[in-house]
Amino acid sequence: MTAAGNHQASRSVGRRLERAGIRDVAAAAGVSITTVSDALNGKGRLPDATRRHVREVADRLGYRPSAAARTLRTGRSGLIGLTVTTYGEEPFTFTEFAYFAEMARAATSAALARGYALVILPASSRHDVWGNVALDGTVVVDPSDQDPVVTELVRQGVPVVSDGRPAGSLPVHAWVDNDHEEAVLGILDHLAAAGARRIGLLTGTSTDTYTRLSTTAYLEWCERVGQEPVYEAYPAHDPCAGSVAADRLLARPDRPDAVYGLFDPNGTDLLAAARRYGLRVPDDLLLVCCSESTGYAATEPPITTLSLKPRRIGTAVVQLLIDAIEGVGPPHPVQQVMPTELIVRTSSQRRPHRATVSPPRGPSQGEG
Repeated sequence: MTAAGNHQASRSVGRRLERAGIRDVAAAAGVSITTVSDALNGKGRLPDATRRHVREVADRLGYRPSAAARTLRTGRSGLIGLTVTTYGEEPFTFTEFAYFAEMARAATSAALARGYALVILPASSRHDVWGNVALDGTVVVDPSDQDPVVTELVRQGVPVVSDGRPAGSLPVHAWVDNDHEEAVLGILDHLAAAGARRIGLLTGTSTDTYTRLSTTAYLEWCERVGQEPVYEAYPAHDPCAGSVAADRLLARPDRPDAVYGLFDPNGTDLLAAARRYGLRVPDDLLLVCCSESTGYAATEPPITTLSLKPRRIGTAVVQLLIDAIEGVGPPHPVQQVMPTELIVRTSSQRRPHRATVSPPRGPSQGEG
């Protein structure tokens, strides 16, 4: 290629790499720069048709607002945090659980769509450490009663939205949660309709509202139907404690013939415990657990799961948080309730001809 050709090619590449600016969008859309800014930032009193037109033009031109320019203009960093404070300083790798992983993925996408980046903070982060990161706001998952992290962030003027209904008067700007009482009652009625006469519960020892409301719903259901509660509680952040609690539950003299587990590993924990005690699922024991893991469709037998729809929640909490950061949300705290879904599989459907339930016995020791 000749020198002239090289020069022409470099000019063409330069034009291709040149990013469209807000003036380009305004000129192409036939509106003012202020209108473009308002349309892209959700501000002003513009007709919906104008907002759509400006956004379509911006997308066509590949316009992306400059993060550096926005920081100078607004004083915001463009960073929002996400953490789980349920278990305080206890070690807990929350991204290993399907619910939190799905929720975080959706939250990340929702944040990027509005020009923000999501920072995943360790579950055991102390609030004084968070001062090292300039956060515009924070999503806190399942805050505990009197949560010190939430209280301190709000005191510092950092907007907080919680994934989970906060207890008492915890000062969050908004929360998104499921109707946990309704979900638990639906599961218990489902198990009773499948033939269960003594339904047990695996629950946690933490004070978050998910655990508290779910456990309370179970106890109230037991009182309503005249069943003595049969449950075991354990620290859910401990990966070994669930297996021990499942074993305790099935070793009881008043052993249940159906169990609902509140946490992700409970399905496999209960299935393993049932095998140790020679109990057949679903003939002798019906099982349901709350989990987003698709792996439960492939267990033997497949286990019925309750989905809390974490993708919807992750998207919603980020939208509410950014609205609070940008001052476009309502002046009062926002509360959103998301639906749940019971994915019914073999483990909670008793066969038509139920065999006699075998009496409790010790765990199998294997053949010597």
